[in-house]
Amino acid sequence: MKYWLTLLTVILLAGCAAPAPEAESAAGTAGLTVVATTTIVGDVVSQVGGEHIHLAILLPAGADPHSFDPTPQDVAKVADADIIFANGAGLEAFLDNLIESAGAAERVVYLDEGIELLAQADEDEVGHDGGDHEDEVGHGGGDPHLWTDPNNVLVWVHTITRKLNEFDPANALTYSSNADAYAAELMQLDAWIREQVAQIPAENRQIITDHTLLGYFVDEYGFDQVGAIIPGYSSMAEPSAQELAQIEDAIVALGVPAIFVGNSVNPALAERVASDTGVQLVFFYTGSLSEAGGEAETYLDYMRYNTNAIVEALK
Repeated sequence: MKYWLTLLTVILLAGCAAPAPEAESAAGTAGLTVVATTTIVGDVVSQVGGEHIHLAILLPAGADPHSFDPTPQDVAKVADADIIFANGAGLEAFLDNLIESAGAAERVVYLDEGIELLAQADEDEVGHDGGDHEDEVGHGGGDPHLWTDPNNVLVWVHTITRKLNEFDPANALTYSSNADAYAAELMQLDAWIREQVAQIPAENRQIITDHTLLGYFVDEYGFDQVGAIIPGYSSMAEPSAQELAQIEDAIVALGVPAIFVGNSVNPALAERVASDTGVQLVFFYTGSLSEAGGEAETYLDYMRYNTNAIVEALK
């Protein structure tokens, strides 16, 4: 009888034992508290982190990362985070002041780490042609639109996985498994994009955008960026009258059929150029995913939508 009572006591104690500890976040809750700057960064982080992270995203869907203005609530989110994942390469112009206010500099992970940035073309090139780029490495000074090539996002996945494993080694196997599965999807996406682009005759693979934001896509998949309405990589820049005239002349001379315009920027300039030249405007997603349930609610959906839009306009 004493044996059975002892065994029952052991079983009851085992049932009441505390579960294995998870990583404690800065806010004191189980699991890592993670902040991502954009919806695109956030989606990729969530694919790796899964249920073991508490994710907050600073920019709402549809916001332009070039012009975002953080709130005091955003400062609090960053201050409470264990890790902050940012695109880097100068995309988030607001980030330096935000990080300083939150005292979180040592917790920021820039996802441009390990990626060769496309350097900005010379400003005096006609039509801001982005065809002849030099490579840079760093968190600023080059093309920040890294995600337009899924091969760059593969680098993101490795960086995110390494950092999550470092901060939460108890769940490292899960993070690594999630990363492997997502990396396979990214490689499938890359192959699918190549199949779609193959439908476009080589002489039609000429891209004009509202600002220079498809450099990595252009380089990887065999397009030619023949111009951009707004000079440089930021949608906040403004072209001169001479620059607008140059881009209109290039559109007419080259017979370009479409101008690709990001749906998170003011299309007024692009509409003016389209009216002057008679080409169509094609809207696509740039620095943000769509709202949940929309046509580009994940990064994979985003790339498929944009690829289809480009192929349909040019083939």
